[in-house]
Amino acid sequence: MSLNKVYITNTSVFLPNNPISNDEMESYLGLINQNPSKSKGIVLRNNGIKNRYYALTKEGLPTHTNAEMTALAVRALFDNKEEGLKSIQFLSCGTSSPDQMMPSHAVMTHGWLPETGNIEVVSSAGVCCAGMHAFKHAYLAIKAGEKQNAVATGSERFSASLVSKIYEDEAQKLKQLKVDPYISFDKEFLRWMLSDGAAAFLMSDKKNENDISLSVDWIEGYSFANELETCMYMACDKQKDGTLKSYLDFTQEELMNKSILSIKQDVKLLSKYIILLGGQGLKDVLEKKNVNTSEIDYFLPHMSSDFFRSKIYDQLIVNGNEIPYEKWFVNLSTVGNVGACSSYLMVNELFHSGKLKKGQKILMLVPESSRFSYVFALLTVC
Repeated sequence: MSLNKVYITNTSVFLPNNPISNDEMESYLGLINQNPSKSKGIVLRNNGIKNRYYALTKEGLPTHTNAEMTALAVRALFDNKEEGLKSIQFLSCGTSSPDQMMPSHAVMTHGWLPETGNIEVVSSAGVCCAGMHAFKHAYLAIKAGEKQNAVATGSERFSASLVSKIYEDEAQKLKQLKVDPYISFDKEFLRWMLSDGAAAFLMSDKKNENDISLSVDWIEGYSFANELETCMYMACDKQKDGTLKSYLDFTQEELMNKSILSIKQDVKLLSKYIILLGGQGLKDVLEKKNVNTSEIDYFLPHMSSDFFRSKIYDQLIVNGNEIPYEKWFVNLSTVGNVGACSSYLMVNELFHSGKLKKGQKILMLVPESSRFSYVFALLTVC
């Protein structure tokens, strides 16, 4: 049985509202206990983000759902033309911030796309790798010949989890206990790291005839969850033995007083392993696929913070996989860290930049700190 070639033939994005500068962030997210953040300046100096997008008004009211943003990105693939939307055979959506636990994110996105008809849809969960898992599901469907085309998406609406009301009950409880009412760093620093948006890939078993396409050579994933405990988590709390206590096992009062629904990250665990294991995974996959980094024309590493740039570079050198900075293509500073969407945003900007030439190779690296998993992909311009 022969397998089909798979191509990305178009890309698109939807970024809600206007870009928000560092100085404007708290006017959208709100103050906790009416006090400016102590950690905001430190985090922003390290992460290198200058602008981000929120699906929020300055009053903290939502302007879009995650599913709605995702559908708008899908529509942009076809300039919102009904004929193009009707041609979609498969919709594969990845996010870590669905609007609800049930129904799934993909079917809710499909609900915003009535022109598509009764197509197959699938949702990929996770964090930053969720978008890449959606990408691979679409890739495999076309490669196996089950579909001739597919749309894969990555999206996030983190802002709903970053507004001050999520943390206010905990701050007030601490104040009542006459202790410092400031929220712990493992909860608060992510308020200055994350942003909203959606992006989409149009994929096909046929490349564009009159424009460039990106051949998807391979997509490979690695998980280290069998070795390490949880690093980033939400709707649960980490216990002293490293296990997680589900939100289902807390009382309603505890959910509010301990801000269980906020996103948290074990910063020490992150610093110790995220680069080391990512480098190991990349080294293994490049050896498996017989690829030398000297062949790479563009390197697209998803970074949650610019703080990791030099550390990634140093690890590449240690592993014998050096990629010079002039080959890196990153847009973190202008769009922010959009989790499962970030890798799509980099590919989209590069795809429409006018810089790409046939034969060039693009290496994608997407880490996920939640329990240390990684996805890598190689694309070739054709």
